[in-house]
Formats: sequence, structure tokens, C-alpha cells
Amino acid sequence: MIKSDKLENKEFLTKSINHLESHGFENIKADIDDYETPKSYIRKETGNKITPDIVAIKNGRKYFFDISLKSDTPRLLKSKWLFLDTLSRMNANRFRIITTRGHYSFTDAMLSDINLANKTPIKI
Repeated sequence: MIKSDKLENKEFLTKSINHLESHGFENIKADIDDYETPKSYIRKETGNKITPDIVAIKNGRKYFFDISLKSDTPRLLKSKWLFLDTLSRMNANRFRIITTRGHYSFTDAMLSDINLANKTPIKI
């Protein structure tokens, strides 16, 4: 989810964190209050900051999670997902996408557009 959407969807982000905690994820960092903010990365070309929505650890492996909700700027979301997928593969980490009812087809279309159709979103 891009920064402007995070303010509107804080409740779903909290629900996602609770879901991850119940599935054994630890040391959760999220881009909301009451949690430590994950490390941000800056794109040299545009100067935009890219921050994963949630970063957690399970069984010694780091997972990057991004929330997929319908957005007015899908291009920024696609570039964020590609970056996080590449970053996670470089460091032997994992990248997952979390979505909810009403956003499944949007998420699937976005994943197929950027050739990440092998990713199965976590449906909450």
C-alpha cells in the first residue's frame, strides 16, 4: 500500500498484524503507531521512499509483507512490489502480499501485469 492509502486503511493493517501474530510471526515492524517502523529504501532515480508495510520474522527468516488494496496509483504499487520482490530474493528472504475481500481481482491483475503471478496473496 502506498503512503497516502495507509492513513485510510489503518484498521486493515492492524488486522493483518494480528493475523500474522496468530500464525507465529515475531519481531513485527509496521508502518503504524505502537510498532517500530521498518527500514525505508530510497530510489535514486526519483528520490521516493519505499517502506514495506510489515516486516516480520518466522523460523529465522525475514518476511516482507505489503497490503494490496485498490489504489488510484497502481504504477507506484507495481514498482514497490517489484522492488520488494527483488530485494527479498537477493537476501534469501520472503515477500508476501496480503489482501481482503473485494480486492482479490485487483491484486491478481496487478500481479499478472508485473509477472509475479506465481505469488499467492494471503487472503484475510
